[in-house]
Amino acid sequence: MAVFFVLLSFCAKALIILLVAAFLCYCLYVKYIHMKYDHIPGPPRDSFLLGHAATFLSAMKTDEVIHDKFLEWAETYGPVFKINVLHYVSVCVSCPEATKEILMSPKYPKDKLVYKKLFNLFGQRFLGNGLVTAQDHELWYKQRRIMDPAFSSLYLRGLMGTFNERADKLMDKLGDIADNNVEANMLHLFNCVTMDVIAKVAFGVDLDLLTNSSPFPKAIEMCLKGMVYYIRDILFEFKPKNRPFINEVKEACTLLRTTGAQWIQKRKMAIQNGEDVPKDILTMIIKTAAAEENMTEEDEEFMLDNFVTFFIAGQETTANQLAFCVMEFGRHPEILEKAKKEVDDVIGMKQDISYDDLGKLIYLSQVLKETLRIYPTAPGTSRDIMEDIVIDGIRIPGGVTSIFSSYVSGRMEKFFKDPLTFDPDRFHPDAPKPYYCYYPFALGPRSCLGQNFAQMEAKVVMAKLLQRFNVTLVPGETFDILDTGTLRPKSGVICTVKHRNYKN
Repeated sequence: MAVFFVLLSFCAKALIILLVAAFLCYCLYVKYIHMKYDHIPGPPRDSFLLGHAATFLSAMKTDEVIHDKFLEWAETYGPVFKINVLHYVSVCVSCPEATKEILMSPKYPKDKLVYKKLFNLFGQRFLGNGLVTAQDHELWYKQRRIMDPAFSSLYLRGLMGTFNERADKLMDKLGDIADNNVEANMLHLFNCVTMDVIAKVAFGVDLDLLTNSSPFPKAIEMCLKGMVYYIRDILFEFKPKNRPFINEVKEACTLLRTTGAQWIQKRKMAIQNGEDVPKDILTMIIKTAAAEENMTEEDEEFMLDNFVTFFIAGQETTANQLAFCVMEFGRHPEILEKAKKEVDDVIGMKQDISYDDLGKLIYLSQVLKETLRIYPTAPGTSRDIMEDIVIDGIRIPGGVTSIFSSYVSGRMEKFFKDPLTFDPDRFHPDAPKPYYCYYPFALGPRSCLGQNFAQMEAKVVMAKLLQRFNVTLVPGETFDILDTGTLRPKSGVICTVKHRNYKN
């Protein structure tokens, strides 16, 4: 027995020595990384090992927008600066030439650290290997080829009826709010209508969230919250107090994927049985995928990944954009009146807005673009730089992640004069085009597939709103931004709603 305890004591000491040795080796490796990249400008690290992690955690706890910190650092340290977390190094880039080179080329894959984390949330498959997260170019290209027909301009023209129908349901709801003289949470209402649109247009399902309750809005909100903590707090999942929240996030992921699997299977059976099916995005995806050679079980899982991707990205960011737009209208009555006049001139009293009408709403387009300049609802993207590169005269050794923030570049004086001033004329057809400093839908081959869909939908909803109602921010309404991975108005944009009086 004594020998056993001696051996046990020896093993324990040996294990401690090994752990200490491993820790010291890791510290030496971190030091090596620091030495390799310390010639790149950047803010002082909060600590040797954790780097700038404490800054990010502090911003999350105080509901700050992390991109404001990136903006502050960009203005202090220049168009390329480094940030550290453990042995990982990222460079934040606001140089237009480098933005063009990196985002426009397929040779720079999506950031493996972040996008692998989006594959699942706390062990539960989330976006998987869908269009947003796929890192392998061939895998991504195969999916994009399947999806492209569902977002062609010809197909999008055919969606105008649904855009009008769902927007009219929102107008009916706003009419009730106006008649009852109650306040409206515009962000909530926009979330309902954009989720109704994506469910109907993409998957042929009537949710009618303006009148019916549904678990989907809460599930999406939980997934987005979980995504932020999972990516930005490296220790979050190891803290026991966070276990209830993590379980809620995993349940939300399960709900979305289970629902998607049911909808996809039901539609595939209908197609196989020769039934009449809606000519929506889901049908087009299934039929185009069936024409592909070598479809595998994993390809079937990719379809489910993209269901979750479209269901979230197809509604949340557009709702946020519309809410921010109403917020700015409330602050700039002269811009609101100009937009109303254009809608009156183009749409008049027509019930339905046509595809051709959208092209004539030039000033409204400018307003929506300016909204995304100051409030890019999907504010950033990232790419891996595997080989050495020179950015703005600074040598960047390969093996880093490059971070691009449209929020940062959109708020920099050197790109936009008086950047915090809301000025839709920046996007006048005759104004000079921003040179790779405005990219709310990203750039290049991995830019957002649904951007035309989103802007058509936003323009229909906003045009009908301006046509029929006067919407005014309530006194004391705040203009703070909530960073949940995507950006949204923190207050919800609370407004009073009145019917427009065309007699005056």
